Amino acid sequence: MIRNLLKISILAYSLVYGSSLFSQSPSQTCPPNISFSDSGLTHWFAYTGNNRNGNGPSAIVERYDSNKPAPNGTINVYSIAEYTLPVVPGIQVLGSAKIDHFGSFPTVPTINGYKYNFSILLGSTSTAPPNSGDYGGYIRGVSYKFLVPASATNQPYTMTYAYAMVLENGQHKSADQPLISATISTEDSVITCASPQYYLPTYNDANPQDGDATLDSALAEANGFSLSPQLSPHPDPNSPLPNPPHLQDVWFKPWTEVTFDLSPYRGQYVTLTFEADNCVPGGHFAYGYIAIRNTCAGLIISGDSIACLDGSTNYSIPALAGATYKWSVPSNWVINSGANSNSINVTPAADAGFITAREQNGCADLADTIHVSTTTPTVPGSVLSNAEVCSGFNLTTLQLTGNTGNVLNWIGSTNGGQSWTPIQVQTSSYNATNLDSTTIFEAVVQHGFSCAIDSSSPSTIQVDPKSIGGNLLPVNSAYCLNQPINTLLQLNNHVGNIVTWQSSLDSINWSDFPDTDTSYLVNSLPATIHYRTIVKSGVCPLDTSQIANIYLYPAAFPQASIDPADTTICFGTSALLNADISIGTTYFWVAYDSLSGAVSGTIPSDPALVSASALPSQTADYVLEVENPGCPNALADTFLVNVIPPIKVSIVQDTSVVVGEPLQFNAISSDTAQDVWLWSPSSYLNNPDIPNPVARYGGETDSITYIVRATDAYSCYGQSTVSVKIYKTLPDIFVPTGFTPGQGVDNMFRPIPVGISKLNYFRVYNRWGQLVYETTQMGAGWNGIYKGRPQDSATFVWEVAGVDYLGNTIAKKGTVVLIR
Repeated sequence: MIRNLLKISILAYSLVYGSSLFSQSPSQTCPPNISFSDSGLTHWFAYTGNNRNGNGPSAIVERYDSNKPAPNGTINVYSIAEYTLPVVPGIQVLGSAKIDHFGSFPTVPTINGYKYNFSILLGSTSTAPPNSGDYGGYIRGVSYKFLVPASATNQPYTMTYAYAMVLENGQHKSADQPLISATISTEDSVITCASPQYYLPTYNDANPQDGDATLDSALAEANGFSLSPQLSPHPDPNSPLPNPPHLQDVWFKPWTEVTFDLSPYRGQYVTLTFEADNCVPGGHFAYGYIAIRNTCAGLIISGDSIACLDGSTNYSIPALAGATYKWSVPSNWVINSGANSNSINVTPAADAGFITAREQNGCADLADTIHVSTTTPTVPGSVLSNAEVCSGFNLTTLQLTGNTGNVLNWIGSTNGGQSWTPIQVQTSSYNATNLDSTTIFEAVVQHGFSCAIDSSSPSTIQVDPKSIGGNLLPVNSAYCLNQPINTLLQLNNHVGNIVTWQSSLDSINWSDFPDTDTSYLVNSLPATIHYRTIVKSGVCPLDTSQIANIYLYPAAFPQASIDPADTTICFGTSALLNADISIGTTYFWVAYDSLSGAVSGTIPSDPALVSASALPSQTADYVLEVENPGCPNALADTFLVNVIPPIKVSIVQDTSVVVGEPLQFNAISSDTAQDVWLWSPSSYLNNPDIPNPVARYGGETDSITYIVRATDAYSCYGQSTVSVKIYKTLPDIFVPTGFTPGQGVDNMFRPIPVGISKLNYFRVYNRWGQLVYETTQMGAGWNGIYKGRPQDSATFVWEVAGVDYLGNTIAKKGTVVLIR
């Protein structure tokens, strides 16, 4: 099965790894570039390989000497590729912090105030596929061999590193699970008490193929691991499905510090090796980050030496493997948590004093003491004061008052405090310049590093947009003498409020008149007048709109009276349009479709009568324009001619009856109004003035034709005709004996019902007894086509039945000859 292993080792087998040797003077300084501060791997030996046959020296394939440059050395090298994966970094020095995808921790840490500037990333998410020759996991490591400076063995020489890791759970037995080990070794032995191990533990219940082991998640969490919310980038290698799922089986451990003391090994060489291994064989990935402090002079307590009285604060020391911890704090200070760990949280009291930390294990006894004092809490103060400025060039000095603490920076918000932008100014006054939008400002204050950071009360600088006068519409208007004045001036595209309107007779000297609306109605005009508005936005300078001109011409405006202004005519009739022109010299019709008479002309003298005849097919406007010399405006009068649509009268087609049979007529008009009806002649009708009279005939006439007319309120009418044939027989159904379809006459075979009120059926059969036609509608008949094909000349059988007006049934059968 596939195996993940992440191992960070401080090992002593430099013979295998070929670590760099560096001798120091007997001082407390760290070896050069031990913290990767040269931005590379100089002085570090590096290697990569494949562990398909297990971990250990035999897995190393590529070696990079610390005494050589690239491609086979590490001098000034900051990245080395995974074994057989030239585009994937397997060893990489990081100089700027990003966020790890799986653990959401920074890739370069800051731990309790101590800022690491560099880290090294060992490993990647890459794995070797089962069908490749490199099947198995990847290994990658770096090592550094150095001489511990000679000095008294009771003088600590400490080294501190921080580690973080991301491991994909391979569900193997614990020995094959991801592992972190820190091992120190002299030339001939391993310092076991300074060699902790970290791994993802299982219950060792894996199958013989070393798979499906149950993770002891409670112990993993107790050891600082957490399950990542991100899915593995690789499909499950143990799944039998054709498209294996991506599991949520990636665990991470955020940054943790570890320290160890090398003072017992003064004058001896030790080797540090950091290694990250995938599992054996490799189907699950592992990678880790390592950062090393650049201080070696003993234990150092991290935390602020000036504690704030407004809450709790933290102090810590790097962890020592398997150690016990003891802390002491000044009188009246309270240790809230962590008294038996490498990190404490305390609530300070007013008294100053000392904080002492001591950690011990089988091979180290380290201590440090720092003097601490207290300070009052941060008071953020307030900013004076609010202001209002105009957009563009502006300057407002903001002053912070009443604060206790130093200004870290200022912040500004242009969206009402929803988001803030830092301003790198650390003085108590700030000049806000050239703002173009309303901005809230606050000062960020802190009284000492241990006190809470707080922001002052806000100051708002309201920024008014620059005044824009806009433009008045219409720009130009013209009127003549005696012309009605009605111009609505409308201000558009302005920014700010109207302070006043102004008018002028010469566009030079202007007079105010009190109006602040965006529109102004001009309804009198003693002379040509020019208008403008004065606009102001907040505290911004005034601006003036574009000028609107209303011109008065000395010529008289044309005058005319029209008759009729509105008229209604029937479809197909004409309307006479008359105009009496009292002032004007020429005229013309703007719309003259279906207009007869003069469509334009000259008026020799006033007054003058102009007439035209309109014959529109639908409702229409006819516009007569009259002009007068010297006046740029024409008089336009509109005649509305409303045309009533043609009235259509419909009635049943010609029919026949027998003597004494009542015949019900039913005429329908297309007019929606109430019409007047008239049947002519009125003979045999019970009422000729309704749309639905009843007729009854005697034997004195053979036929009669009626004209029925519907007339509306405007005397518009429509009419239709209907003929009635009177048979002097009893009710019957007559059927022709032959017909000639397609010949123009006798081309339809239909029954002729006389005195029949209802046709029950009319059917036609061919000689094989097939029904070729059927109907129950009187007046309908067969055209000689069956199933889309004209029938040949032949004899056909028919049958018909109906009910006469007295309720008797009449049924008949016979034959008909189709002639082609």
